[in-house]
Amino acid sequence: MKLLRMLSPAGFLVLALLAACLNACAASGRDSKGRLSSWDNLKSLTRGQEIRVVMNNAKSYQGNFESFSDDGITLQQESGEQTLARKDVLRVSWKGKGHWAKNALIGAAAGAGLGLVAGLVADHIIWSHYTCTNAELCRNNGPPNPHWALIGTPVVAGPGAVIGAAIPTAGWHDIYRGSGWRHLIYRAN
Repeated sequence: MKLLRMLSPAGFLVLALLAACLNACAASGRDSKGRLSSWDNLKSLTRGQEIRVVMNNAKSYQGNFESFSDDGITLQQESGEQTLARKDVLRVSWKGKGHWAKNALIGAAAGAGLGLVAGLVADHIIWSHYTCTNAELCRNNGPPNPHWALIGTPVVAGPGAVIGAAIPTAGWHDIYRGSGWRHLIYRAN
């Protein structure tokens, strides 16, 4: 709380923007329950796209998408073509591609925001605790302040970009979840 009291209005603005950015990034990865329960979602898959199908008995199949119908889904595996009945399918997921450049930009923005906030706090601490006993000296030189906000922003943005690029985002994304209680068990996978 003491840190928040020391922030300037600009510091609060940067902190609020950073919180909004992080919230938007977290929300973009969520899917609504209603969208995943439709078998028609499989229309967005392209032939040859890597998919994983989890069955009601927890057995999983991985391969390249071939086709689907009202009765089931067909995928190509190394052993050959496999058709799985729709009534037995618990979940269908597709493999996402890595977005290292986008993640690096997000990391750089977050790092720059953190560096700016840290610099503003450092500036405030230095300015608020500086006492001047010689008025002439203070008027000419001012407090010893190298403007940490200008230094902290790019210094922390670089490592933020590296960390952002290193975060893996090429995971599995659900496109279909069957109805029933079993989808709750495998939802975290």
